[in-house]
Amino acid sequence: MSTYGSFPGSRPRRLRTTPAMRRMVAETRLHPADLILPAFVREGVDEPVPIDAMPGVVQHTRDTLKKAAVEALEAGVSGIMLFGVPEESKKDALGTPGTDPEGILQVAIRDVRAEVGDDLIVMSDLCLDETTDHGHCGVLDSEGRVDNDATLERYAEMAQVQADAGAHVVGPSGMMDGQVGVIRDALDQTGHEDVAVLAYTAKYSSAFYGPFREAVGSSLKGDRKTYQQDPANLRESLRELALDLEEGADMVMVKPAGPYLDVLAKVAERVDVPVAAYQISGEYAMIEAAAERGWIDRDKAIMETLTGIRRAGANLILTYWATEVARQL
Repeated sequence: MSTYGSFPGSRPRRLRTTPAMRRMVAETRLHPADLILPAFVREGVDEPVPIDAMPGVVQHTRDTLKKAAVEALEAGVSGIMLFGVPEESKKDALGTPGTDPEGILQVAIRDVRAEVGDDLIVMSDLCLDETTDHGHCGVLDSEGRVDNDATLERYAEMAQVQADAGAHVVGPSGMMDGQVGVIRDALDQTGHEDVAVLAYTAKYSSAFYGPFREAVGSSLKGDRKTYQQDPANLRESLRELALDLEEGADMVMVKPAGPYLDVLAKVAERVDVPVAAYQISGEYAMIEAAAERGWIDRDKAIMETLTGIRRAGANLILTYWATEVARQL
């Protein structure tokens, strides 16, 4: 006689017998609306510039960026996160292109908004690293250290010009103390109460950012360990989370995604706001490189990693495969 609490009466494999059965009982589902496309736009180029370390990803021209935004919208992607790459000669110690209304990022925001209106959420990277000649995410003091409070003044200006250009969401990614509150105040004081803040709450000092540095033409020398988080720490992320929420974050993010799924799960357990995770350039590059050598099945690996990020608790996933995956879904 069978017993149903254990084998042979209990057979979990019954729910794995066919694709239709597995689909029906799946606990985690990906949807195009879960996805956000990060995209780079470069000033002064007539053709898209391929990024060697990220096969299939380019630095867009203004025109090809608009096309990419429309393609993402048509595939069902929810948003696009824009990164501007100014001409090298325009970079300076203060990151002036970041607050110039005619800086490449602000121009690109206006371009994309004119193309997609409110149908695609236009997000903007709010950080100085792409626009400074030293490559750091903030203003440096006389000893070459990132000056937290002087940087906050620059972030407040950036928030205003990005909102003026039409950003629906600003994404402060510099990991300065107090950045969310300062940006929220700057937006509210300039009539941009409806612009949301996606806080890069847990942004780790990761080895997986390498390809991104090429993508944004980074001038960085040294590292960012004095402001990005130590990969060894989890409780520190929860402290950052509490501070960001208190300062008015509308959404929070964990970055990178794959190596920090435990952090993502802890964050998701504790909040009642949307949680995002950024599948970063190194995560993308590893899969593309391994697939190119025939070591893994590319499409299955992409779906498996995204499903894992979603299962860990992400409501939103920034991924360079957003449009491709949305079409498949």
